[in-house]
Amino acid sequence: GRLCARRALEEKYFGRQALKMKNVYIYCEGQTEESFINEILYPYFISRGLAVHPIICTTKHRASEKYRGGVLHYSKIKRELSILCKQHSNEYVTTMFDYYAMPDDTPGIHSTDPDLYARIKQIEVAIEEDIALRNCKFHFMLHEFEGILFSNPASFALIAEEDVVDRIQEIRDNYPTPEHINNSPETAPSKRLQELIPNYAKIKNGTLLSKDMGIDVIMEQCQHFKSWIEMLAALA
Repeated sequence: GRLCARRALEEKYFGRQALKMKNVYIYCEGQTEESFINEILYPYFISRGLAVHPIICTTKHRASEKYRGGVLHYSKIKRELSILCKQHSNEYVTTMFDYYAMPDDTPGIHSTDPDLYARIKQIEVAIEEDIALRNCKFHFMLHEFEGILFSNPASFALIAEEDVVDRIQEIRDNYPTPEHINNSPETAPSKRLQELIPNYAKIKNGTLLSKDMGIDVIMEQCQHFKSWIEMLAALA
């Protein structure tokens, strides 16, 4: 299983001296991000002396039940993220949260800077200042996880017909980068994919496509994502 695969990689790079390995915990929204972290980011970072561990946000549903994924209020993010940072005070905690549909009470969220990357950095810094813990490294996916999948439209040939792949390429060509794809709640990257590919499976297909295009291609296309990966690599 996944745990055995992790241990095999850790032994390959660290032998039995796993204490040399540094850990980073990635607080994320759901199973799509969890799969991406386990299947794409973990193998990438483990050879660099860093083990990344996904932790999915838990959301109260009823008094007797919890379900995972989805956030309505920033206060919940702050509370859980602060707890994680304090639990792992000698390690770093980062995030994979979609900028799209973040709670309205998020610090800095109403920034109107016309430069997307400047605006996102302002919001991330505002959140870090609000959390006020040195090991918190807040990171947004732009505008949501599915945006990075437009880094190589040709990969969609794995799950879609040629005319659909052409349409995805056309969408990509209309924006400066994959991270800029988002006009409204109706045209977010995931909504576009669901419309073009009715049987699109977020977790399974998201991981499949990411593996096919490779993290280097994603980094070439997505500046903000690249900065995050480089920041994490530097921690090792």
